[in-house]
Formats: sequence, structure tokens, C-alpha cells
Amino acid sequence: MSKNQSFRFSVAPMMDWTDRHCRAFHRVLSRRALLYTEMVTANAVIFGDRERLLGFSAVEHPVAVQLGGSDPQALAKAAVICAAWGYEEINLNVGCPSDRVQGGNFGACLMRDPELVARCVAAMKAEVAIPVTVKCRIGVDEQDPEVALDALADAVLAAGADALIVHARKAWLQGLSPKENRDIPPLDYDRVYRLKQRLPDVPVSINGGIASIDEALGHLAQVDGVMLGRAAYQNPELLLEVDPVIFGEPAQHADAFAAIEAFEPYVADHLASGGRLHDITRHMLGLFPGRPGARAFRRHLATEGVKPEADLSVLRAAVDKVRRAEARREAGRAALVA
Repeated sequence: MSKNQSFRFSVAPMMDWTDRHCRAFHRVLSRRALLYTEMVTANAVIFGDRERLLGFSAVEHPVAVQLGGSDPQALAKAAVICAAWGYEEINLNVGCPSDRVQGGNFGACLMRDPELVARCVAAMKAEVAIPVTVKCRIGVDEQDPEVALDALADAVLAAGADALIVHARKAWLQGLSPKENRDIPPLDYDRVYRLKQRLPDVPVSINGGIASIDEALGHLAQVDGVMLGRAAYQNPELLLEVDPVIFGEPAQHADAFAAIEAFEPYVADHLASGGRLHDITRHMLGLFPGRPGARAFRRHLATEGVKPEADLSVLRAAVDKVRRAEARREAGRAALVA
């Protein structure tokens, strides 16, 4: 079983999105959500720039790393390295449908080879003490999801997998792009519920198309965990609801304004080390959805935040556009009442 109680709610691994700065920002919004890295291949971990690929701030905990690959020995080596870096969990990607992963025989195409996935899991479990989990689809291409998902689940659990995270769609490896694979194959939440009913003692988390914390609560009546992807990235303020609603604990900050203020020291440290403001603020563009000043906030960060000399004053000015717009709205309402 996954040893991390934050398994109950997590933010999905998303390529080009969930980097270390995104995760640090999400952490200031929720202290309990489990955060995942972008997928990194086993060989990249073994042979690449580990600080760039695996480095993270202590503020990000609890944080899990997602590995891609299909060579049990390489994955075992990479798992040892990742565990030494301090990650709480190692997750194996058996769901990504991109051309790159198909060419490398990993990701979603591994749904066709449950025994190979099981060998990968067993090899990692033999080398690390932290949980090893699997994120998969319900099937690929013409597979019957009833058969394919059970076959994958049974194989990896027999090999020692600690938990399953299931994206409740098929992946179509031929004919659909990775982007289309996130939307076009129909969602089948009931298939994931049936998996959980068949495996009552196995932690199962559900992923795919979940847009709100209210929806997450509905799924938690059926499964052990919920993983949000694009909704959490594109509307990060919903993460402020996670601690009180999902975990029954006080929110870390009252609102997005307070969260940004608390995040400023992290931004300042990044700038002081030679980093650029845009490295961080590109992950904040989804703040203040539907509120007055939100468009001006995004525009200011998109035009001023990308400049090499951009500093904290740019972020503060962007936030101030929302504060002033809200103040104008309230003044207008007060005038109408008067």
C-alpha cells in the first residue's frame, strides 16, 4: 500500500508543466497534495544532468518522481538514484501515448505487455524501500478494457506495486495525437470503480477529466485517491480547497493574494541564483479566473515577466491590477446601493 496519505489527492505529472517551480507554487496552495515530477526516462536519470532532471526544493514535499522506460535493470538503477534524491514515491508511466514513448517502447504501449511491466516493478521494488506505483490507462487501441486493465493490475500487484493510478480512458496509439488522447477517447470512470471493487485492499487513484474538488469528492466515495491534471494547472486556485475539503485541515492561505505573498521568498531566491521570473510566473497565469483584472494580470506577466531584467516588482504589479480592478467593482456596487 502507498505509505503516503497524500495519495488521497495528487497533481498529475505533466510534461513541460510540472517542473520544480510549478510544484513549489502548487505546494504553497496545498500542504497535503502529492505532487509529481514531469516524466523522466530511466536512461536520462542514469546518464543525464541529475540536478536539472531531479533537483527539487525541500518545500515541495511530499513529491513523487515519474519514470519512463521498459528496461527493468535501467529502471532499477534509476529508482535507486531517485530514492537517494529524497523522493517519497517512484511512479512508472504506463499511460503516455506520445510518438516518443512508442518509439522507445514505454508509456501506454506497455499496456500490451503486462509481464514486462511486472518485471520492471519487481526490479525497482528489489532496490528501493519507498513505494513504487504504476500509472496506466484502461487499455490501448482495440484492447477490451475489462481484460486489459485487470491483466495489467494483476501482474504489477503480484510484482509488488504499492498502488495503481488509472487514467480512465483508452489511449489510441494510432490515429490520435497525444493532445487528442487527453480528450477524445471517452471517459469510463465505472471501469476504474470496478477495478477497485475487485481489489478492495489495493490503493486505487482515478485520473482523467476531473475538473473540480467537488467532482474529486464524488470519486473518493468509490476509490482511494483522485489525481487532477490540467484543471489543477489551468486553475491553480482550486488547490486552495484541497486541504480543507479533502483532508479536513485548515487551508494554508486564505486566498490567492496571501498565497502569492507567501511564495515571494521562493521567487526571490530563484532570481538571486540567476533564474528568470518567467521560469516561475508562467505557471501562475491561471490565477484569478473570471475575476476583474485577471486578463490584465495575465497580460502583464506575459509581456513584462519574460524580460531578462524582470523581478518581483513585475509580479507585484500584475497582482495589483487584480486588487485595483476588484476595488473598482466594489466601489461601483457600493455606489449603486447608495
